[in-house]
Order: sequence, then C-alpha cells, then structure tokens
Amino acid sequence: MRPILPLTFVLLVFSSAAVYASVTDFPDAQASDPARLKWMVGAPPPPDRTVRFDDGSYFRFPAMRWSVANFRQLIPTLNVPRGLGAPLPLPRQLDPRIDALPVVPTGASQPLTWRQALDATYTDGIVVLRRGNVVYERYFGVLTDDGQHAAMSVTKSVVGTLGAMLVADGTLDARRKIADYVPELGQSAFGSATLRQVLDMTTALDYSEDYADPNAHVWAHAQAGNPLPKPKDYTGPRSYFEFLQTVRQRGEHGQAFGYKTVNTDVLGWVIARVTGRNVAQLLSERIWSRLGSEQDAYFTVDSIGTPFAGGGLNAGLRDIARFGEMLRNGGRFNGQQIVPQSVVKDIRQGGDKEAFAKAGYSQLKGWSYRAMWWVSHNPDGAYMARGVHGQSIYIDPAAEMVIVRFASHPVAANAANDGVTLPAYAALARYLLENPGT
Repeated sequence: MRPILPLTFVLLVFSSAAVYASVTDFPDAQASDPARLKWMVGAPPPPDRTVRFDDGSYFRFPAMRWSVANFRQLIPTLNVPRGLGAPLPLPRQLDPRIDALPVVPTGASQPLTWRQALDATYTDGIVVLRRGNVVYERYFGVLTDDGQHAAMSVTKSVVGTLGAMLVADGTLDARRKIADYVPELGQSAFGSATLRQVLDMTTALDYSEDYADPNAHVWAHAQAGNPLPKPKDYTGPRSYFEFLQTVRQRGEHGQAFGYKTVNTDVLGWVIARVTGRNVAQLLSERIWSRLGSEQDAYFTVDSIGTPFAGGGLNAGLRDIARFGEMLRNGGRFNGQQIVPQSVVKDIRQGGDKEAFAKAGYSQLKGWSYRAMWWVSHNPDGAYMARGVHGQSIYIDPAAEMVIVRFASHPVAANAANDGVTLPAYAALARYLLENPGT
C-alpha cells in the first residue's frame, strides 16, 4: 500500500487530475491572470489570495500561475551561480508580424493567430531566437524579464545533457550498470540497468507516474522529496536518495520507453557520486557560468538539500534561450565550446523509435527519446525539452530557430498543449524559412 498522503499531495493530485479534464473547465488565461487576481499582494495578503506550500494551496489552479514564477519564496532552494563575468547580450531584431501568424491547431478547421495561441495555452513567457537574435519576446501574468520560472521537466534535458557530457569525456561509461556507480541502488530496479537505459528512459520499473491516481508511486516520490517536516506517523523515505532505493523492477530493461522522473534523479545521484558535485554545482561549473547568463538559476531541494534533478530547475527565460542557442550551434556559444559537438550530434540523431512507439504518444508519432531529449525526426530535425504545464525548449536546426516557453496551463500533461504549441512552432519555423532576412 502507498503511504497516506498529507494535504499537500492530495491537493496536488486534485490539480493534476486535470489531465483528464477539458481546458474549458477552467477560467481562461485572462480570467486566471495572477497579476489581475493579485495573488500574494499586500502585507499580509488577504486570506483568499494567500499562497502556502505546506497546505498545498500553492499548486491549485489558478494560484499555481503565481507559484511557478515564485517558488523561491515558498520552499528551500539551491543556487546555480552564473559566475562573475558580464552577461552576454542577445541581439534584438523583433518581428511584429509574428503575432498575426496563422496557426491551425491539430484537428481544427479555423486558425488562431500566434498571439491567440499563447493565450490558449496559458503562456507566462516566450522568447524566439533566430540565428541568435531575439525576434520575439513576451511576458504575461507575474513573470517579468528579470524573473525566474519553474522549468519543470525541462530540467531533465538539462541534466541529461550534463550526463551525456560526462559520457563523452570518459567520466561515465554508458554501458556500465548503475550499481557500479551507486552500490546503494544495487537491490533496486536501477541496479541492473545500464546508464544508457537510464539516460534514454528504457528502464523497466514497477512505478506509476499517473498524476490522476492518488496511489501512484509518483506521489510517494514527491512525499519523500518534500522538504517540509513529515507527519508524526510517517515511516517512508525522507529524501530522494532514500526513495530511489525502494523502486522495484517490472519487466526487462531496454525494451520500451517509459517516461519516469525517477530516472533523472538516478542520473543526478550518479553525477554527484562520480564528480563530487551535485547537479546544481556541476551545471554552474560546466554550462551556466560559461553562457554569459543574466541571472543565477536555482533548484528546489529535498530535506537534506539534494537538488530535484527530475524537475527542480528555475531560471530566467532568456538564459534558457542561451542554453538552447548553444545547443543549436553544436554546443558552441560565447566564444567557446561548452558542450562537445559529439553530444549534440548524438542527441539530434535520436533514440530507439520502436521503443518510444510502445509508450503510445498519439501526438508524437515517429519521435524518439535520447539523453532525456525528445527528438521529432521531422524534416527540420527539431528536438525538444518538455515539462508539465507547458514548459518547452524547441530547437529547429533547419529554421535556425530556438523557442523557449514558460507556461502555467491548468492541465499537467503536455498532450493538452501539443495540439496548439507543436503546430505553432512548426508554423513559425516555416515563416522564418520563407523570410530569410528575419
């Protein structure tokens, strides 16, 4: 049996049960605008506009539209320092025509405009780079250009990139078993899996990530990582490290793709054990401090300060765009090779399409998953980082385009966004290809 969940997680389940609800069940982007609703405004804020972590109110819609841009005010975090150098400016060449670009959502007969598509998907901030120039940038709600936003599972792709870098330089061997690096996981499902299987999420786990099921393992994982004190009668794991040791195997590793957040937390443990640096420290040293970032990023952490490798990164919109542009340029940015070109090439080639197909993503047919990146295999060679509630990095090499989007969609699953966002990204790529001077 799963442990009885505290109110925090019951409310989270209520929020994420929206996976199965129509977006029409929720107030639209304007009606749920956190700035208009004045969440957390006042000294103190009114009770009906106060957001707390310990009672779960922080993740109930529409309050969560404020929270995703303010996690640092609510829970413990760990910095990802940007370093002491001056930020690298991003050249600006804004194209006002993009707002009117027609976008035909999947299954629709009438187009939206690009600007309408942003509202339809509860966008909090979006920036588009073309050949490193900012051609489009907008902010909504309480997110500002100097603010930070939860990247959710976009974090996985960032951490996956770190893991792939360590494989490329020989620090890690993708063929070795996880137990070779972390003996404590030897009796868990991960002990017999290879690092490659963890990176590509082809591990066979007795683990459910069904957010709509209050008894799913994902909630036990969240409870273990909850940095707040546990109920007096709680006897379960009290950190990410402790929880990962409880995951059991179901099936044969390497046969099918299965999207499970715990894989990235395992990768984070391997990285920390081998390098002596947790993922926040290593991200700063190997990437963030070399990008010319404008701001420090930060990770949410568990009760012993372990960064949440599976989804805890928070960062500024333009800094994530710098990261995406670096990858678009084959790992080179700010006058230096930051990520080995071989790593970027490997990600772009993608993973096992047959293994991915077994997961049944109806809107991602023909895609694959490699080093915690989603690879489209479309004619442009586009690939993505994706996070719940609508976070994304979309890199289109043919269009020389990078899109970074932060959002607070009431429905957790990306399936609720993909029918609008994927056609929108493709439409913008076509527009840029047809207007080479942009």
